[in-house]
Amino acid sequence: MTENCDEVQGIVLAEILKQNGQTEYLRRYSLAAGDGAAADRAAFKANIPVVTYEDLQPEIQRIANGDHSAILCGHPISEFLTSSGTSAGERKLMPAISDDLDRRQLLYSLLMPVMKKYVAGLDKGKALYFLFVKAESKTPGGLLARPVLTSYYKSRHFQLRPPPSEDPFNVYTSPTAAILCADAHQSMYIQMLCGLLHRHEVLRVGAVFASGLLRAIHFLQTHYPQLAADIATGELSPSITDPSLRASVAETLKPNPDLASFITDECSKADWAGIITRIWPNTKYLDVVITGAMAQYIPTLQFYSGGLPMASTMYASSECYFGLNLKPMCPPDDICYTILPNMGYFEFLPVSGDGEEIVDLAGVEVGKEYELVVTTYAGLYRYRVGDVLQVSGFHNSAPKFKFLRRKNVVLSIESDKTDEAELQRAVERAAAVLEAAAAGLSVVEYTAHACTDTIPGHYVIYWELLWRRKEEEEEEKVEGEVMEKCCLEMEEEMNSVYKQSRVADRSIGPLEIRVVRTGTFEELMDYAISRGASINQYKVPRCVNFKPILELLDSRVVSTHFSKGLPRWSPGRFD
Repeated sequence: MTENCDEVQGIVLAEILKQNGQTEYLRRYSLAAGDGAAADRAAFKANIPVVTYEDLQPEIQRIANGDHSAILCGHPISEFLTSSGTSAGERKLMPAISDDLDRRQLLYSLLMPVMKKYVAGLDKGKALYFLFVKAESKTPGGLLARPVLTSYYKSRHFQLRPPPSEDPFNVYTSPTAAILCADAHQSMYIQMLCGLLHRHEVLRVGAVFASGLLRAIHFLQTHYPQLAADIATGELSPSITDPSLRASVAETLKPNPDLASFITDECSKADWAGIITRIWPNTKYLDVVITGAMAQYIPTLQFYSGGLPMASTMYASSECYFGLNLKPMCPPDDICYTILPNMGYFEFLPVSGDGEEIVDLAGVEVGKEYELVVTTYAGLYRYRVGDVLQVSGFHNSAPKFKFLRRKNVVLSIESDKTDEAELQRAVERAAAVLEAAAAGLSVVEYTAHACTDTIPGHYVIYWELLWRRKEEEEEEKVEGEVMEKCCLEMEEEMNSVYKQSRVADRSIGPLEIRVVRTGTFEELMDYAISRGASINQYKVPRCVNFKPILELLDSRVVSTHFSKGLPRWSPGRFD
C-alpha cells in the first residue's frame, strides 16, 4: 500500500463514491461515481466543499432523530461515535457503519507485527493495559452514541479475539469483564489486582493515553493496602460488588502472603521513582499516547518508569483510524505516524495562510504543516478533523507526519479539549457571579494553564481583579465561598467532555482560580516585550505553559480557590 500510495487513494475514493453515490448529500452537489478513479477524484474536488462539523450537523441530527434514508451514507448507520471535540458544548456525533470495525481491526492487527521488529520476546508474557469503557446513550432515533474505544471493546472483534495459543502476542492481564465494567473504580481495582498477581509475566504496561497510566499509578498509591490485603488472604474486597468481576478473579486470586508483603514494602516507601519496574520488573516499554497534549506527562512517566521507552503506536480518532508509528521505540521527539492510504481518503489543507490549495496525501511536502481533511466510507466528505500535522518524511510513497496540536485548543488534560471561546464564556459567567456578590469588583484580565503536577490534572485560571470604587482597599479579600462558587460556575460552562471527565471518570480534578495581585499582567507584558514581542501587537495569552511565565504568575498569587462541587452532567442529550 505504501509503495502505491496515490493509486490506493484513488481506489479508496472511487469505492466511497460508488457506495454512497446515491446519497442525498452527494446528489446535492451533482456527484455520483464516475467512469474511473481519476474522473471521480477530479469531479469530487471540483464539486464537494471542505466542511466542518457545524456544516454537517443538520444532516447528522436528522439521522440521530431516526431518518433512515440515505442522507450521508449508502449503508445503514449502525451507531454514532462521540468525538472528544465538541460543538455548542456537546460531543460531536460521527456516523459509523458496521464495516468500519473491520478497518479498525486491520490497524490493530498490524501493531504487534511492527513492534516485534524492535522488541523481542513479546509472545512470552502478558500486557498490563488499563482499558475502560465510558458512558453511552441513545439518540432520539434509537442509535447508540458512544466513544470509539467503547464501541471497539464491546465488539466481537475484541471480545472474541484469538486465545493465547493462537495469538500469544496479545494476552492481557485484565479480564474482559473488568474492561467492560462501567464502574470505573471497580474496573480499575480488578485490572490493578490482576496486574499485581501476574507481575512477573508483564512485559509491557500501558493505557490509551499517558494520563490514564498516571491515574493507574495514583490508584495504586491510594489503594495498595487493600489490594495487598486481598492478595494476602485470597479474598476479594467486599467493595467489589459486580458479580462478573468477582467471578473473573475467582480462579486466580489465591492466598499469597509473600506477594502481599512485597507490594506493601515497595508501595509504602516514600520514593516512588521507578515504581513500574520495581513492581513489574520485566517490563520492556510503556505503551501510551504521548503526542500532542499528552507530551506534558512524559517527565512524570519517565520518573515512575525509571526511564523506560515509551511507544505511541497508532494515530486514530472518532472520525477515522489513520495510521501507524513504524518506528515505535523512537524517542518522544521523533514520533511520527505513517498514514495508511486504505483507511480513508485523505487531503491536507496548508496552515500557512498563504492561499495554498488543498493537496492529496501523496502531494504533501516535507517540513510543511497541514490540517487533516478526511473522507470516510461512513459519510464524512472533505471533513476538517482539526488536527495539525507536520510532514517529517516518507515511508515508500506514503508520508509520515508528526502530530503537532489540535486546532484552536487552549486547554487539555486528557480527552477534553477546551478552546478559547469556551474559556472566555466560562470566565464571563463566573465574573458575573463575582460582580453580583461583590459590587464594584470585576475580572480585569486572565490566563489559564493545564496543571499536571497533581494526579489527576486540573485547570488553573489566573485572575487579576479590579476594584472599581477607590474607597475599596486593593488587598481586600473576596469571600472564599464566592470564589469557590466562581470556580464551579466556570465548570458549569465547560463542554460535556470536560464535565464527564470531572463527574463520571474523575480524570480531571476541581478547577482552581488563583487571584494575582494588581499589575501582574502588566509585568507579563513587560516580560514578553523584553523577549522581543511588539508592544503594538501584544495580546495576553489565554494559555501559558512557558515555565518562567508560570513562575512569574505564581509568585504574584494572593489567594487560591477550588471548586467544591461537581458540575451538572448526564450522558448525552441529542434532541
